Amino acid sequence: MKIRKSDNVMIIAGNDKGKTGKVLKVFPKVSRVIVEGINLRKRHTKPTQKNPQGGILEKESPIHVSNVMLIDSKTNEPTRLGAQIILDEKTGKKKRARVSRVSGEMV
Repeated sequence: MKIRKSDNVMIIAGNDKGKTGKVLKVFPKVSRVIVEGINLRKRHTKPTQKNPQGGILEKESPIHVSNVMLIDSKTNEPTRLGAQIILDEKTGKKKRARVSRVSGEMV
């Protein structure tokens, strides 16, 4: 999966299409991500010691990774991601880096 935690993404399909947010959590086994302020669901809760008021809480629920697209930091537009193998100068080992398809810049 190319999307990682704390990436800025744009929703490209669904009820929240066009909105942007930060990835809070990634579930690679099921190909889903939780994005801040996106795909909100209401949960009715009883009063407890932690939450004596109870009531209706809004919480983000997972969205499929195919419905989100990374936002390029340079152009501030959604972009696809590619991979590029670079040589680490300190260790001399090869590393795989994520590269924006729009600007060609490393993410």
